[in-house]
Amino acid sequence: MTSQRPYLLRAIHAWIADNGMTPHLLVDATRPGVLVPRHAVTDGKIVLNVADRAVAGLDMGNEWITFTARFQGVSHHVQVPVDAVLLIYARETGQGMGLQEPPADDEADAQAPATAEGQAQGGDDDAPPPKRGHHLRVVK
Repeated sequence: MTSQRPYLLRAIHAWIADNGMTPHLLVDATRPGVLVPRHAVTDGKIVLNVADRAVAGLDMGNEWITFTARFQGVSHHVQVPVDAVLLIYARETGQGMGLQEPPADDEADAQAPATAEGQAQGGDDDAPPPKRGHHLRVVK
């Protein structure tokens, strides 16, 4: 199954723009394939304004986000792997969505069999679920 990450990014981007806000991406600039002006990177991260009025040729594909933008008056081509995006949010309100760090390829392969095995077994625990108190009480 394909990753839901690019679909979520496009949906949140559209939601922010439809509400008249300015969509920003927080990107891990240390990830392989990230092409951004290095002078704009702070602590290995960069915030990118991806509003339609701030960029040219915005393409939010399934693998890459690409566009052209100006940094300190100089036009730069920007390319970011979708997996390098940590957060998409509205500048004005801070509302948006944080994205979990995708597992490394070898970690995903190692986790897949254990997950499938756990589902096949159905999680047979001998202990019954803990008793919960009644949610109703008598009031006199």
